[in-house]
Amino acid sequence: MAKLKSLIKIEGTLDDLTFYKGKDGFLVRTKGGVSANRIKNDPAFARTRENGSEFGHSATSGKILRRAILNLIADAKDVRVTSRLTQTMSLVKNTDVTSVRGQRKVAIGLATAEGKASLKNFDFNNNAQMSTVLLSDYSLDTLTGEITITDLISNHDLGKPSGSTHVSFIAGFLNLDFTTGDKDLQLSPTVNLPIDGTTTTVSLLPPAVPAGTGNQLFFLKVSFFQEVNGIQYALNNGAYNALELIEVL
Repeated sequence: MAKLKSLIKIEGTLDDLTFYKGKDGFLVRTKGGVSANRIKNDPAFARTRENGSEFGHSATSGKILRRAILNLIADAKDVRVTSRLTQTMSLVKNTDVTSVRGQRKVAIGLATAEGKASLKNFDFNNNAQMSTVLLSDYSLDTLTGEITITDLISNHDLGKPSGSTHVSFIAGFLNLDFTTGDKDLQLSPTVNLPIDGTTTTVSLLPPAVPAGTGNQLFFLKVSFFQEVNGIQYALNNGAYNALELIEVL
């Protein structure tokens, strides 16, 4: 792979060269010489097929999770969340020690303590990680999904963006079956507060325990707003909002 230095920026294939745009600019690489049919059938590429199968499964598992929390993630994600979550799901899949290579599953990995730990504390917005946004301790009741932030002083306990006047908190309690895709997401009422020196205890209680099989996942979201003439507007379309998967059972 080489970096293309030219006044003309192109994308596509020319003879044996493929031009494309990556995060580091316009790049060029030689076109691969191995046919898809050979990769699919040649015993020499068995490991490649195994890796491809498991990568696809990890990507699908990440998609299942993202779709299950659309109401939360829509304005609390970064541009690389899909690839980052796929990588994390691959780590979870690796904790499946019962399936043969090429058939390891995220759902089986999540039955282990190691698999749960690999997914726990995933931040969906890497530009606003919860550890840098919420500087106060909080507690989680895993029986009800209730999150409590005791004695919060918003202008002291938040890594707030410039211009923000208000902050909102919401808790999510999700039951998700990674094998079937069945999901049930319960969201707490939103607590909206002015950013000032008032001491407040924030209680976020979902209305019910989600039903179904699979895993229980717990989420905390913090969103920032700027009030103008009595109306609150999201700052930079939610670029400063934090969403973390705080526990996996």
